[in-house]
Amino acid sequence: MAAPSPLAGIRACVFDAYGTLFDFASAAARCRDALGDKADALTPLWRDKQLQYTWLRAAQNRHADFWQVTGDALDYAMETLGVIDTAGVLRGRLMACYRALDVFADVPASLRRLKEAGFATAILSNGTPDMLADAVRAAGIGASLDRVLSVEEVGIFKPAAAVYRLACERLAVRPAAIAFLSSNAWDIHAASAFGMRTVWCNRTGQRRERLPGAPDREIATLAALPDLLRG
Repeated sequence: MAAPSPLAGIRACVFDAYGTLFDFASAAARCRDALGDKADALTPLWRDKQLQYTWLRAAQNRHADFWQVTGDALDYAMETLGVIDTAGVLRGRLMACYRALDVFADVPASLRRLKEAGFATAILSNGTPDMLADAVRAAGIGASLDRVLSVEEVGIFKPAAAVYRLACERLAVRPAAIAFLSSNAWDIHAASAFGMRTVWCNRTGQRRERLPGAPDREIATLAALPDLLRG
């Protein structure tokens, strides 16, 4: 991937959490001893159902927090794959792992460089405040973040416009002066349609989505971000 040209006029960097800063695949990977050959299948099914439940609940105006949605999605995935867990011990392990997911290797140094360069930094996530606090603490990145924002403040999941507006209000920064970072393409398109500048961290070489909005820039790793914002 060719190096993208710099983005000018950015004052704040706002990050999605799951899949962007925190590796949601690490939960099943840590439980491979119990999941066996079903570990690799569990991760995408759990994640896909988790996202589907957020969208469907938002469409129905029947909000439940991300902890419940994550548990419901896990129950679906385990049942679908025939994972036997009569006493619920494995489910408990997986959910506990989700509260302290591995942080991607490029994250800590990238956040430090952004802070040193004078950018405001924040997380904007579907996660509950408690889930996000645990994840940030486990990753040791709290000192590099000015804000950790949860959709629970507005009571609806991404990609609702109210979620992206929340970041602008809490940071007191207009949308066009925010660089929104996500490895979820649908999240990038929604933030772009709202008016934010967007940088898609396309870690896995996904195809472009056909949705309103578009990424302003595309990078393969967050390590490229600080230099991208120097312009």
